[in-house]
Amino acid sequence: MAKETITYTEALAELQQIVSEMENADIPVDELSDKIKRCTLLIKLCKDKLTKTEAEIAKIMETES
Repeated sequence: MAKETITYTEALAELQQIVSEMENADIPVDELSDKIKRCTLLIKLCKDKLTKTEAEIAKIMETES
């Protein structure tokens, strides 16, 4: 499976859209499983980006000290 190239901001916006649809019961039951799977992927992408950014910042701060 190819790694998806999506920015953190895009992933977060899509997550917020799906959550909003769920809260308003706008997602048909037939699509719910697919939406949950998509949310899981988006959450993983966000976590990975945050972890990578945190490591990069720590490295920068370490070299600046």
